[in-house]
Formats: sequence, C-alpha cells, structure tokens
Amino acid sequence: MNSPKKVINDLLVEVFNHILSIEGSTLKSRGVTLSMNEVHVLEAIEKTLEPTMSNIARRLRVTVGTLTTAMNRLVQKGYCTRYSELEDRRKVLIKLTDKAYDVLKIHNVFHDEMIDAVFADMQLEKDQVLLQSLENISDYFKNKY
Repeated sequence: MNSPKKVINDLLVEVFNHILSIEGSTLKSRGVTLSMNEVHVLEAIEKTLEPTMSNIARRLRVTVGTLTTAMNRLVQKGYCTRYSELEDRRKVLIKLTDKAYDVLKIHNVFHDEMIDAVFADMQLEKDQVLLQSLENISDYFKNKY
C-alpha cells in the first residue's frame, strides 16, 4: 500500500506533466512556434509590475543569466524589446510586442478552456474541501519557494 506522501507526490508530478504536455501540443496546434519556456517568460513579463530582468527572473525563480538567454531569443524573434527609463538610463525594462500579446491570448484561451473543462467534468465548485486543499498546496509552494 502506498503512503499518502507518495500518492500526493505521484499525483502532483503526473498532473504537472500532463498539463505541460497538453499545453505544449495545444499551443503548437494553434500556431504557436515558441517553446513552453518562452511562452512562460512572456507570461511572467506581462504579470510583472516593473519588468526588469531581476524582477522577471525572481518571478520565474531563475537566475538573471538564465533569463538573459531566453530573453535574447525572444528579442531576436520579435516578441520583446528592451528599453531604458528616461529618469535612470541604467535601468533596463522589457516590453512585450504585439506578436507576444497574440501568443499570450492563445495561451490564456488554453488555460480558460482547461479550467472550464475541469469544472464541467468534475463539478469542482461543489467540492469545497478539494478547493481549499488546492489553495493550501499553492500557498505552501508560494511561501516555501
């Protein structure tokens, strides 16, 4: 018999891997040519109030060096631009292009469809214990890592 710890670990890993796989294939079928990593960098830029390299890297939980590699590709492909603030020319910010917003719209539609399907199939809105447990898991990872 498996321990609850092992079951939870296996389920979290399986769900995470399924979502990434389905997300990647769905976005490709809808014309997105970026990697999932690149799409998630675009998403982080969009959600960061002051999109400096440091702030974006912190949101993604990666080093600035790792982010720089991804950012160079995204700039080269035309999904982002770098610019300096007028008040402080040393501060470099990242701006998404229209091309990036087109990808993010497709990405957001995928997430909306996925969540709608989960709610329809599982009737999650009726299961307050499960919803609270998922929220607790999310809070744990946010606070711990």
